[in-house]
Amino acid sequence: QEQLVESGGGLVQPGGSLRLSCAASGIIFRLFRMGWYRQAPGKQRELVATITSGNVTNYADSPKGRFTISRDNAKNTVYLQMSSLKPEDTAVYFCHAARIVWSSAVETYWGQGTQVTVSS
Repeated sequence: QEQLVESGGGLVQPGGSLRLSCAASGIIFRLFRMGWYRQAPGKQRELVATITSGNVTNYADSPKGRFTISRDNAKNTVYLQMSSLKPEDTAVYFCHAARIVWSSAVETYWGQGTQVTVSS
């Protein structure tokens, strides 16, 4: 029942822009911290950006100033606006949802990922 579905990935030239979307279902979206992670070939999955239920955002150093995370609770959707894209941004981008249920228990979900390729 719980599902995160990413969309908006594709091929873009260096310096270009893309907007990723993640639609959530089966969860009380407004209670979850949402995030975007990415994984490049041969590398570990890394955090890109997060946004709390209170709209507090956090960014990794590399995309800071170029990417913007936002959420629309009415649409159960989180977005990642990516600008000034670089070849190093090429990766599969994953949507993530997390919620602390108890003091030491976390409810977490992952999307299936969407491919972003930055190349000439």
